[in-house]
Amino acid sequence: MFLRSRTEERTGFQNGAMPVDGIDCQCDFAMVYRFDATTAERIRCYREKGYVIHLMTGISWGHYTDYLDGEFDGRPHWDEAQTDRFGNQILHSPRVPYMVPTVSFCDYMTEKLKGIVDLGVEAIHVEEPEFWDRAGYSEAFQREYELYYRAPWQPPHESVDARFRCAKLKAYLFTRAIDRISSALKEYALVKYGKKLRFYVPTHSLVNYTQWKIVSPEGRLADIPAVDGCIAQVWTGTAREKNWFNGDYRERTFETAYLEYGVMQELVKGTGRQMWFLHDPIEDNPGFDWNDYRKNYLCTVAASLLHPKVNTYEICPWPNRVFTEKYPRNDPAGEPIPAEYATLLNNMFQTLGTLEGGKEDNRLRVGILTGDSQLCQRAYPDSEFSEAAKEVTGTVLIDPTELLDAFREKLFSKGEAERELMLRYMESSAFPAFYSLALPLLKYGVPVRPVLADNTRRYAGYLDDYDVLVMSYEYMKPDSPDVNASLAEWVKKGGTLLYVGDGFDPYHRVNNWWTGHYETPADHLLAMLGTDPGEKGVVSCGKGTVAVWKTNPCLFSFSKENADAFRAFFTQAVAAAGKSVTFRNHLSIARPPYVIAAVMDESCGSEPLTLKGSFVDMFSPAFDLLTEKTVRPGEQTMLCDLSYFDKAEPQVIGTSVRVNAMERDGDGLHLNVRGAGNFTARLRLLLPFVPEKALIDGQPCELAYDKATATALLTFASVTGEREIVIQ
Repeated sequence: MFLRSRTEERTGFQNGAMPVDGIDCQCDFAMVYRFDATTAERIRCYREKGYVIHLMTGISWGHYTDYLDGEFDGRPHWDEAQTDRFGNQILHSPRVPYMVPTVSFCDYMTEKLKGIVDLGVEAIHVEEPEFWDRAGYSEAFQREYELYYRAPWQPPHESVDARFRCAKLKAYLFTRAIDRISSALKEYALVKYGKKLRFYVPTHSLVNYTQWKIVSPEGRLADIPAVDGCIAQVWTGTAREKNWFNGDYRERTFETAYLEYGVMQELVKGTGRQMWFLHDPIEDNPGFDWNDYRKNYLCTVAASLLHPKVNTYEICPWPNRVFTEKYPRNDPAGEPIPAEYATLLNNMFQTLGTLEGGKEDNRLRVGILTGDSQLCQRAYPDSEFSEAAKEVTGTVLIDPTELLDAFREKLFSKGEAERELMLRYMESSAFPAFYSLALPLLKYGVPVRPVLADNTRRYAGYLDDYDVLVMSYEYMKPDSPDVNASLAEWVKKGGTLLYVGDGFDPYHRVNNWWTGHYETPADHLLAMLGTDPGEKGVVSCGKGTVAVWKTNPCLFSFSKENADAFRAFFTQAVAAAGKSVTFRNHLSIARPPYVIAAVMDESCGSEPLTLKGSFVDMFSPAFDLLTEKTVRPGEQTMLCDLSYFDKAEPQVIGTSVRVNAMERDGDGLHLNVRGAGNFTARLRLLLPFVPEKALIDGQPCELAYDKATATALLTFASVTGEREIVIQ
């Protein structure tokens, strides 16, 4: 199970530094980060270590001062830095601005990356195509606006239409940039070297970019022919972004990560393209301690494993900062990585290369509609607020309890003040309109998965994997009427559609395809369905069911009572379709030989989940043996089910080091392994014989044998390089 060729490229890491003795993730491919004077040497060193070599660099930011200062083509390009309405350049770091991806910038990136192709890399990754929502004021962007729309530039803060159009342009510019660069480099590699270069886009999730107010192509990446896939940049730093549930605003790392990974797998669904899920053992913020990092790392790993259609992973960005630095950083109490956590991470680096598919333990398949357009309406222009309201920034956290009375009587019946307060709430980083629909179901054990609206246009039968679809056009808009046509067709064939929305969102007024025909795109959807359930109702439609609640979805984040009301409406709609839903406080999945489960707090019960069998705990540094595992609210687990294996054959069950070869040697077993130094390694093996002793490089190795499971645990100090293990 653990023996594989590196050419499978199941696992990889990124690093911007030279290899360091004692740090070697022993995965399949290495993404050498950025191009500079050291790139060629770093590529050589990682290649000598046996890695398949990729190159990663930023496409929206990087150390591109030779371009900015005019050294590349004789013309300064600082006017291409993303700029806010006050004339401030938006910087990633000093003298490193976020860029407007102009044609000349694409030419610069292409020429630079041709030199990387010359170094023989197998793939190139351009990460994080990010255009900030608050940007759109630089000279370069204004030029692009006039060229694209054939009209004078309009400041984004002046109207919803101007803001929406600017955001659409931002997504287009990065789509164009990725298309131009990837196509040119693939042609260059094929013409000059006869080589098929691969091209990938590591990117944050659509959910996270919506929360952080960043415009990016996301779903549009599927329309770029030269893109071979993506890396889902989901980790503690994105998943700990706070959201509202039951009137409480806090971090929900597991649930947020689950939704982030879920929407990312939709970027490649049905395409045959590659997707790696990323995990980070720490995160970009160095102010936390190791207990925090470990807890949240396991949250994200478990969340990713609950999506069985992806089984490849970026196991560690920046391993040097994980294994060499102290945390909290700049704190006298900061400590290096705990020994047990270092072992656990090396265990997981190897385990993640063994995942296959699986089947979810839930018969009701539920999706929630998302779309790239939600990135285009993350803030409201000045025209939507009174002079007094303009003094309040969009980053102020709104207490939903201030709005409860307005909702209990009639939405916004108290006038303009309530309306403006709701606008501030909707544009906050909590992204409440989405989470208000997703969390009441996910928290109660319904494995709700984000669905990309535009994929209904790209792929026939895209919605066939779902029984129920929850949606609202209060936080997104369909880019074309045929999205609604696809939804209507799916319903009439037997799907159950829940629509929540009252037309409050000002972006319904943008100049778009429904303008002049319908007040909102939801009105067009109901017309396509040929039915209208009224303010709140459930009706049949063809072979399917339509449920409509004409209220603001944010309502359901205000209190547990409101979330209960939404779940009751959901249950009513599902029952009308002849189906049923079971609410519970956990999610689980079998991905043989593994069982993955997560128990959630704030759910329908506080009881733990108990799993019984013959297990190895993959989340324990010593691969603990268990006959019973109790998972409490807020905890996750990954277990290896020993009943899956044929005990007549030797098998690696868990390992901290890479196993390159394993052969029966008479009455014993011979293994070739490779690891890194400075941590305690463990190797658990299923053996068809009772071991008497184990040797590593000819020296005795600590050995513990368990007769009940026929497994042996070897414990030894890992050192850099290859080693020979013999079990007699």
